[in-house]
Amino acid sequence: MKAVTVKQLKSELKHLSHNELMELCLQLSKFKKENKELLTYLLFEAANEEGFIETVKSEVDVLFNQINTNSYFYIKKSVRKILRLIKTNIRYSKKKETEIELLLYFCEKMTQIRPSIKNNLTLKNIYLREKAAISKKMLLLHEDLQYDYNLQLAKI
Repeated sequence: MKAVTVKQLKSELKHLSHNELMELCLQLSKFKKENKELLTYLLFEAANEEGFIETVKSEVDVLFNQINTNSYFYIKKSVRKILRLIKTNIRYSKKKETEIELLLYFCEKMTQIRPSIKNNLTLKNIYLREKAAISKKMLLLHEDLQYDYNLQLAKI
């Protein structure tokens, strides 16, 4: 089966009743973990963006503390997993401030990894790529926010 366009979905959803829409949402949440996470964000977290950011940061802290630092292989694997989690949560939010804050936090945590990421090219490239992405995203924000985030980026 081929998926239809968003426009076709939107027009079809307009014809459904409230109960039918609720059933569709619940059915969607049963299929994929991401669908359930998105619904959770939209229903419970979207109103309190600061709380959402703190929740994600605490998850990131836990994951960084669990990194096996015996070899760079395990560090790289864990860092990629953490970055994937952050990017998923950024997609839910769709707010540039949230994206920059979470990526800044990620970069800050990357600098604290021991042994240092400077000794491994892959980890260093991940770090530099995210810093470049932060700089690019900052250009889309208000000047005051740009200044604040630039100070944080400079600290890292």
